[in-house]
Amino acid sequence: MNARLWDFLPELTPAARPLRRLARLCGAGAALLLLGCLCAAPAEAQVRIKDIASFEGVRDNLLVGYGLVVGLDGSGDNLNNSPFTEQSIIGMLERLGVNIRGENFKPKNVAAVMVTATLPPFSRQGTRIDVTVSAIGDAKSLQGGTLLVTPLMGADGEVYAVSQGPVAIAGFSAQGASASVTQGTPTNGRIASGAVIEREVPFRLDDLKQVHIALRNPDFTTASRIAEVINGRLGGSVAQATDPTTVAVAVPASYGRDVARLITDVEQLRVVPDQISRVVIDERTGTIVMGDNVRISTVAISQGNLTVRITETPQVSQPAPFSENGNTAVVPRTQIDVDQTGTGNIAVLRDGASLQDLVRGLNALGVNPRDMIAILQAIKAAGALQAEIEVM
Repeated sequence: MNARLWDFLPELTPAARPLRRLARLCGAGAALLLLGCLCAAPAEAQVRIKDIASFEGVRDNLLVGYGLVVGLDGSGDNLNNSPFTEQSIIGMLERLGVNIRGENFKPKNVAAVMVTATLPPFSRQGTRIDVTVSAIGDAKSLQGGTLLVTPLMGADGEVYAVSQGPVAIAGFSAQGASASVTQGTPTNGRIASGAVIEREVPFRLDDLKQVHIALRNPDFTTASRIAEVINGRLGGSVAQATDPTTVAVAVPASYGRDVARLITDVEQLRVVPDQISRVVIDERTGTIVMGDNVRISTVAISQGNLTVRITETPQVSQPAPFSENGNTAVVPRTQIDVDQTGTGNIAVLRDGASLQDLVRGLNALGVNPRDMIAILQAIKAAGALQAEIEVM
């Protein structure tokens, strides 16, 4: 019995030969264990559920606010072009007991800004978050400025955080009488830990009777695989794929009200995600990204470039010196060159050709990325590309 198991191990893979020797030393029990490990090894890459999906209630919330940045070195808004900045300054000073209405007050060190932030899930009152500050007027730079107290509101109109602090920018701007230098974006800055959370988003995990898992890339096959692996881990039929985006998981009685522990156990499970075949094209940069499952039906491809170059070199014709007759005239001279490059060969891709076959065939024709985009679109139009084309 032991000899049969030892002889079977090398047939699985050449890398199993060291395991065969180990099994001979350890006996039949070790051989069965090693054989089970080899047979259970997945042929495809597996990923954790937490890397391809999110859980109900575990989400960010966007915050936005309007405020003023003061202390700029003459690089603030021009109040003649930004009346909202002047109105904000007047309103702020009036709340502080200073009345400047009717006065000729035209500072250049104040800028109106929009303040944005992201409220993490389960953020507690008193904790701090980062904020981004962006000028909305004609300010030249926010360097050296300080953001005044700015309430940050959510989509429901409620204030969830208050921000204030010195603005740090990554770029700079320098200007002289006849030249200027600008690096980065000096009208956009950031305040690390610049906002204090004043209101929490009400949500209790322990009250959930069912947890919903949302796939970031919707797919029926992936959703079904997630439900299967969860059922295998928890036992029974507690998980069900309700649509290509959502997997509903009933909280088992063994977890009680400890939903956080259930999410911890589920998000560590591994599945093999599946996606439709897709070719993504960015025409601006000439970037092409193709999935591994892209297949090509039988098709013939021929590619070549035709370049017509027209050069104008006009010449001036003048009469002889001291001539009484004759005029100076411009005589046109045109040269036309026709250059037809390319191998002129035809590459044939057989039915079921893979991504590697397609790339090898196009590279054999000397196709550059720009021409490859046109070829892929033509193959799709001919019905030979078994994948979706997404143009960015």
